[in-house]
Amino acid sequence: MDIERFNKQIEFIVEIDKVKQILRNTILMDASRKENDAEHTWHMAVGAMILSEYANESNLDMLKVFKMILLHDIVEIDAGDTFAYGTVNWQETAEKEKKAAERIFGILPNDQANQLKEIWNEYEEAETPEAKFAQAMDSFMPILHNYRTSGLQWKKLGVSREKVLSKNRRIEKGSTILWSYIENIVNDAVEKGFLEP
Repeated sequence: MDIERFNKQIEFIVEIDKVKQILRNTILMDASRKENDAEHTWHMAVGAMILSEYANESNLDMLKVFKMILLHDIVEIDAGDTFAYGTVNWQETAEKEKKAAERIFGILPNDQANQLKEIWNEYEEAETPEAKFAQAMDSFMPILHNYRTSGLQWKKLGVSREKVLSKNRRIEKGSTILWSYIENIVNDAVEKGFLEP
């Protein structure tokens, strides 16, 4: 056994425990509190498993999708969670996240660090069917949460229908069926007063 390799792997596992401390703007569906990144990742992974038949591409490599989902928010340990509908310098955010990926994945032995960075980069670039579907699920889940909590955060943060649809259009690239569902619930949310027109 390579004890140095093993110690780096343990150090990485300990470091990513911090994901459980990162609170998101998304409220749990029972409206009791904000979810953390680890809860979001778990829920998103189960959602991807259940809804994968609605992906635009058949024969997705679901193991790769799950890896992307598990890794996509680890960078928020350093970069923090970015409010999707806020006024944000997205280039600056991307640079912070890239730097975070280098540091956090760099804790691992080189072969694993490179493999995880490659998966994370593939997710960020969103060019493969797996990355498109993983990103679709990342956007799908918070909208579903907001809808199921009668727009609790949308109302609190003054989010409009246009913001929700324009910011989350990437769902369509991963699943036109899920995008159609989102358009329907967003329109229903406006009618019910959960979301500004």
